[in-house]
Amino acid sequence: MFRPVSRAKFGIPVVFLLLLAVNNPHPASAHTIKVAGDVGATLHIEPNDNPQAGKPAQAWFALTRKGGKAIALKDCDCQLAIYAQPHTAGEPPLLEPPLQAITAEKYQGTPGADITFPKPGAYQLVLKGKPIAGGNFQPFELKFDVTVAASAVNVSRSSPQVNKENDQDVAQPQSSSLPLWAIAAGIFASLGVVLAVMQRRKG
Repeated sequence: MFRPVSRAKFGIPVVFLLLLAVNNPHPASAHTIKVAGDVGATLHIEPNDNPQAGKPAQAWFALTRKGGKAIALKDCDCQLAIYAQPHTAGEPPLLEPPLQAITAEKYQGTPGADITFPKPGAYQLVLKGKPIAGGNFQPFELKFDVTVAASAVNVSRSSPQVNKENDQDVAQPQSSSLPLWAIAAGIFASLGVVLAVMQRRKG
């Protein structure tokens, strides 16, 4: 039998998550909300949250403290580290792109970075931060898992259209077949000649 859940059992964290979900204009299925202490963030990657290997992408974090107020980069001593998955504890990050203030949607000066993932696969983005000049939020560490796809250029390069003969690459020969319109024109011309000869014989 279903029993109502006590509000006190979950307390502030549930309210905090609800505030983040309301403040985030994107559906929850497209972006993951991470919370550490009294700070939460949603990761956005442009374009279309679909990073491709070898292509620059802009990642930015909708960083919010408890109560729904946004945290700007100027108020946060933040660092971003990127690890290839899987990785072990203590392993140095693959990338440490510098953060810059990004203005996106309703967020002014939110932390962001330009990232070029070297190859397709799974990565983890780790955003660490602490308040600057007496800010009223706790130090935090937020981890986001990201899957990077192969770019269309890389896919086409990995599957060249060649034939191998005697361990040498030989390009496929061009097709020598005639286009359909040329074949049809030849057939109609032949029929015309046959009909003309038949009419002359009858005359």
